[in-house]
Order: sequence, then structure tokens, then C-alpha cells
Amino acid sequence: MSRFTGEPHRRDQVAEAASAASELLELLWGRGQEAAPSGPVPPSQLRALLVIEKHEGANLRTLGDALGSRPSSVSRLCDRMEAMGLVSRSPSAISRREVELRLSRRGHTVLNEYRSFRTREVALVLERMAPSDVVTLAEGLSAFRAAALAGLGQESAAGSGGAAGAARGEVADSA
Repeated sequence: MSRFTGEPHRRDQVAEAASAASELLELLWGRGQEAAPSGPVPPSQLRALLVIEKHEGANLRTLGDALGSRPSSVSRLCDRMEAMGLVSRSPSAISRREVELRLSRRGHTVLNEYRSFRTREVALVLERMAPSDVVTLAEGLSAFRAAALAGLGQESAAGSGGAAGAARGEVADSA
């Protein structure tokens, strides 16, 4: 039931509320990007780092498919990330025409810094919520994650990892 109208939530209202919450998370997390010790990383690069972490050794096509980007754009993105020391490219053991992408030590550090900051920001908000609301939120987020992963064709990952797995295992966490 909606506490504002006394009527059951409609899916479009819930979608709107989820989008509004997502926008607030982006604002909270954006503050941390500027303050991160490793320096700010553009959202497109952060998403790419998440994909590469999940698919260590992936080629440019795999990265492009996951990001929904054209090969030329992905190649330029990787050029920038390699120049920043976030990723390394090496020849593929399978095909001489392909390269494998791996996170560098700095790439891992950047992701860990962002996750730590995001976790702290969310924890501060959760502290201001009633315990019963936190439980309800956790249950709803778990169901949302499972449905989103199923829609992305990643059903097997939906039940694993809990909140930490959600943060590390999926690109869908907004960058």
C-alpha cells in the first residue's frame, strides 16, 4: 500500500520511485568520484572496468557487447584506460588477431575505492532509516537484482554473493 494514497503501489509508480532513488544514488556517488584518492574516473570508464573485472581476459568484442558500444568506441575507451594505467592489453592465446583485457593493479584499486565510498554513503542513509524499512528495502533490492539479472541473461549470478556480489558481480550497478 502506498503510504501517500492508501492504495496499492502501481508498477509505474514504483518504477518512478526507483528511478528517483537511482538519481539520488548517482548524486551521492558522484561526490566521491571527485574525492577519490585515485582521482575521478568517467562513468563510461568505470562501467568498462566493472565489465573487465567480471570477464577478466575478455576481448574488445565482449566488452563492446556488455557496454552496448561500437568496436571503434570501445577501442578508444581502452586506449584511454590503458594510458591512465587502469587496464592492460595483451595478445590473446586463442587468436593472434585479438587482445585480452585485464585490470591493472591501479584498476583494481580504483574499483575498490569507489566501492568503499559507495558503501559508506549508502550506510549513512540506511542509518537514518527505521530498521523495518531497511529489512524491507533489502528484500526488495534482492528481488529486483534477481529480476534484472534474469533480464540480462545472467540468472545463475542472481542467487550468489548477496550485497557484495551485487556490487562486484554485475555491471548493472550504476557507474
